[in-house]
Amino acid sequence: MSYALYDSPLGPLTLVERDGAVAGLYMTEHRHMPAVEGSRDDTVLPGLQEQLTAYFARDLKEFDVPLSVAGTPFQLRVWAALTEIHYGDTWSYAELAEHLGSPKAVRAVGLANGKNPVSIVVPCHRVVGKDGSLTGYGGGLERKQRLLDLERGL
Repeated sequence: MSYALYDSPLGPLTLVERDGAVAGLYMTEHRHMPAVEGSRDDTVLPGLQEQLTAYFARDLKEFDVPLSVAGTPFQLRVWAALTEIHYGDTWSYAELAEHLGSPKAVRAVGLANGKNPVSIVVPCHRVVGKDGSLTGYGGGLERKQRLLDLERGL
């Protein structure tokens, strides 16, 4: 494994690579960021770095990079469903649970969403409270709001 630091409008992002695929994308002071192992090489994941630059310039709406994420089967299902939330849209945790066919699993969906190891690429920031309010985000609510504002053209 190796990692790179990418300078974004949200502050430095840690990009973690495993076998040529994206294994992690973490913000400074990310709530669930594991200890980063391996060597620093800011040239790794050039495709992700290019796509992040385009995303922050509002020229990219959907990421297309290989992922190498580890999680429980339920977490993997939640993370896959997150990629179905369109750029600029939001779903509530209840809507996400319903979409997964588990309408009573709102709390479990929230926990899985919070453990997403590849934020931004797998857009967990697009999940909000039932009333549309901002709730929990591993990178902090201010960054969540900034990502949503970016996608809404604000």
